[in-house]
Amino acid sequence: MCGISGEIRFDGSRPDVAAAERMTDRLAPRGPDGRGVWSQGPVALGHRRLSIIDLSEAGAQPMTDPGERLTGVFNGCIYNYRELRDELRDKGHRFFSTSDTEVLLKAYRQWGTGFVDRLHGMFAFAVVEQTTGRVVLGRDRLGIKPLYLAPAPGRLRFASSLPALLAAGEVDTSLDPVALHHYLSWHATVPAPRTVLAGVRKLPPATVRVIEPDGTHRDHRYWQPSYTRRPEHAGMTAEDWRDAVLEALRTAVRRRMVADVPVGVLLSGGLDSSLIVALLAEEGQRDLATFSVGFEAEGGQEGDEFAYSDLVARHFATDHHQLMVPSDRVSTALDDAITAMSEPMTSHDVVAFHLLSEQVAKEVRVVQSGQGADEVFAGYHWYPDIAAAPRERAAEAYNETYADHPHTALARILRPALLPGHDVSGEFVRDHLAAPGAETALDAVLRLDTHVLMPDDPVKRVDNMTMDWGLEARVPFLDHELVELAAACPPGPKLADGGKGVLKAAGRKVLPAEVVDRPKGYFPVPAITRMAGPVLERVREALSAPEARERGVFREEYVAELLAAPDDHRTRRGANALWQIALLEIWLQTHGIR
Repeated sequence: MCGISGEIRFDGSRPDVAAAERMTDRLAPRGPDGRGVWSQGPVALGHRRLSIIDLSEAGAQPMTDPGERLTGVFNGCIYNYRELRDELRDKGHRFFSTSDTEVLLKAYRQWGTGFVDRLHGMFAFAVVEQTTGRVVLGRDRLGIKPLYLAPAPGRLRFASSLPALLAAGEVDTSLDPVALHHYLSWHATVPAPRTVLAGVRKLPPATVRVIEPDGTHRDHRYWQPSYTRRPEHAGMTAEDWRDAVLEALRTAVRRRMVADVPVGVLLSGGLDSSLIVALLAEEGQRDLATFSVGFEAEGGQEGDEFAYSDLVARHFATDHHQLMVPSDRVSTALDDAITAMSEPMTSHDVVAFHLLSEQVAKEVRVVQSGQGADEVFAGYHWYPDIAAAPRERAAEAYNETYADHPHTALARILRPALLPGHDVSGEFVRDHLAAPGAETALDAVLRLDTHVLMPDDPVKRVDNMTMDWGLEARVPFLDHELVELAAACPPGPKLADGGKGVLKAAGRKVLPAEVVDRPKGYFPVPAITRMAGPVLERVREALSAPEARERGVFREEYVAELLAAPDDHRTRRGANALWQIALLEIWLQTHGIR
């Protein structure tokens, strides 16, 4: 787990190594254990290292394999790297390290770009063929590891974070109106390839991009499970699905124990993280380090779920750590969390994850986390309404249920110059849901949420907040084989028992009943949801700043209306509307974007 960066020139000039150095230095929090920069011909690569596998200098990056004439940088973890190394050794390859990075390089040489099909893991990489000048970029199937791109005439820069690209300079930082429409429609989610900045794009998940020396490129999307029923699952009962899911999750959790350092768990006390703890206990883990965070109550709203996390910790005898955050700490922690954001994210638990990660990183370097289960197994409360719609009305049901603001409402929020002339977000949803390979309305929506929106909301949130402290977070619910199984599962077992029914059934086999049958919880941060004093002051400061007035994104009358009643205005999904616009402005100011 690390940070990668690079520049590729297509105009015959040498890469700007100083720019690569600046990008690499900006990625320092992601990789506190080592730094390297490499340049040859038209390419420069940078790397910051977090040592998890092969702690020796042999695992340092950028890594060059002289025999293969390949140089690469890699962020992530290949969980089956040992098995692949054995297979490659049998084919005649010789290894100089025990790192998964070297396995990636030799696998590319052996199988070409198709090597990604053999990987179990999370990853973003760049591989340079020294003999041809070809550069290959790739990203894992679920987009767990990020890869940002800044194209410009004659060159391409890439990095693990958007702020790293800003540090290199010469980025078009004007706002992308379509991305802004997505941001206001989908709870701050802007799916790949866009970002809110017109000059920065993202390599989509499950994509390999081959870039030729002249700058032409071709993309290959190498994975997309079908959300349809399969013949091999015919006749499976609810109990059969429960057992299949539990076994696949066991495998996913076991895979993510691969490390040369201890692995802990972020334990919220909910079903998902508790299942991970239970399955690690089954694997024989003793004195497992678990970590929970809570917040001071505000306005009668509780801010912690320690009763449940404590119950799980006692039941499995974990080495449990608890962090309680007072409300006055939230406003100061907020700025640090926003600095760590590659893109603006309005979900309140960014602050929770950032504060928790700071403490966890003092104890362990790797944790497993429960993100993704709600999208993969239909855990959110809006899914039953969508599931009730006919397949041909899936997009309409989704937009009515999920969108924060309908397109017609955005005219009173955005200045006219930043408002697209038609409903670009609704059109995006319709196009995705209409594609073949999804049997029911729920199948189509889960495909959209899991493969398009999730990588740019909960997945990105976890990566950004943990990696800002040099902490690697692994997400077993996004094991691609588990996701393939869930995609094939019919809606019934997933929607049962109020949502995530098949997962709850699996949980009853390994967890205390009160954990499985508890009401669904969220990471509550009352100081933000209730716009408590210090947070509101920060919001007013940002929205009245000269940069905000000069930028002119939002209509003045709309901002004034929200500020007059900070806790009264909610989006259709119940989020604080003031927080939604303020967070964008605070993020832009924090990162020096004018």
